[in-house]
Amino acid sequence: MQEYIQKRVLDICAYILETNATVRQAAVVFKVSKSTVHKDMTERLPSLNKKLAQKVRLVLDQNKAERHLRGGEATRRKYREKEKA
Repeated sequence: MQEYIQKRVLDICAYILETNATVRQAAVVFKVSKSTVHKDMTERLPSLNKKLAQKVRLVLDQNKAERHLRGGEATRRKYREKEKA
């Protein structure tokens, strides 16, 4: 794996662990695609550091479990804004 990719993987890992960020949020911050972040965290990180990979996996699993709640809240806000207008 090239050095710049290793650095990106570890930087994204640190960011996700510090902020509990979603894949989408991390992708925006690091200016890469969601697919890249996901591949970095699920395939590349375990080959670099298994313990960090396990910690990131917990955050990603938690975000996935909460995903439907965030979507519902976003929809609720959308329709509340329409009512006010």
